Amino acid sequence: MATVATPVPGPDTERTGGGRRWRRVLRGIARPYRDSHGVARFMLVTGTVLVTIMVLLAIFAPWLAPYGFNQVANDAGRFGQHVPPGAGHPFGTTVQGLDVLSRVIWGARTAVTVVLLALLFSLFIGVVLGLLAGFVGRWLDRVLVMVMDALYALPALLLAIVVAFLLSEFVGGGVATAALAITAVYIPQYFRVVRAATVSAKEATYVEAARAMGAGPVTIMGKYLLGNVVHSVPVIATLNAADAILTLAGLGFLGYGIQPTEAAEWGYDLQRAVSDAGAGIWWTGMFPGLAIVLLVLGLTLVGEGLNETMNPSLRVRRLLPVLMPPLERPSQEQGEAR
Repeated sequence: MATVATPVPGPDTERTGGGRRWRRVLRGIARPYRDSHGVARFMLVTGTVLVTIMVLLAIFAPWLAPYGFNQVANDAGRFGQHVPPGAGHPFGTTVQGLDVLSRVIWGARTAVTVVLLALLFSLFIGVVLGLLAGFVGRWLDRVLVMVMDALYALPALLLAIVVAFLLSEFVGGGVATAALAITAVYIPQYFRVVRAATVSAKEATYVEAARAMGAGPVTIMGKYLLGNVVHSVPVIATLNAADAILTLAGLGFLGYGIQPTEAAEWGYDLQRAVSDAGAGIWWTGMFPGLAIVLLVLGLTLVGEGLNETMNPSLRVRRLLPVLMPPLERPSQEQGEAR
């Protein structure tokens, strides 16, 4: 009897499998843009362009910024104070002699880094705790719900200030402190959403079938529940990213955020520009404030566009016009025949 040879997985097979996974990921990313139309598509595209510009500034800051974030001199000498926008300094300089354009570009890297770290931390902690509370229930659910409700009741900026103040004694005033302070603000939101979805999904038929086949709690939560309870998380994460930019700027404005010797931060630059505004020096506060507005606007547009596209209750499907054929009038001969 002939034996059929089974192909052994090799590098080509692994590359093909990896390519398929990447294609699925790209198709998943492109699906909201393909399914959206009208105002939702306009918001998605416009917000994506604004966010992409800021992300590119953050990635290529060392090559795009003319100077370092705290550089006050070059080979020609020390920079002037409050130099208006011109050829040497397109966005002008501050009272310390810092180049405003360089501060804005390096500030984009700081903002993107802090927001990404904060969202990753809050997503991981909030989703895991929400799954555990919704699936296990009993005393664990009651304790976690009480803690999260207490955190959720506090104003976001006040909670971030308290956490940043406590962490500054141990971690310092760098990017990690700002990210952890913002993380504490958004954990309750992901916890509440995932817990509510888990409570309603854990009694579904497919979960009961998994239990009947002998699947353990970790397998059920990771393989069957996780993918079905995080559908709304990307939309919430995008909107929270816009709010996190404002929270970071508020921390920097009040002096509880990133220290000026650690990195450039737009909120700190706005705080330093308050005294300049009264003297008619507009450029030190205008450009950092404009960067905050553009990034927050871009993230908000992306979040609202995703919400209208992916939320079934808000999605408006495109209806094709129905064309009815014209009515045929009976001819005279047909009328006489009748």
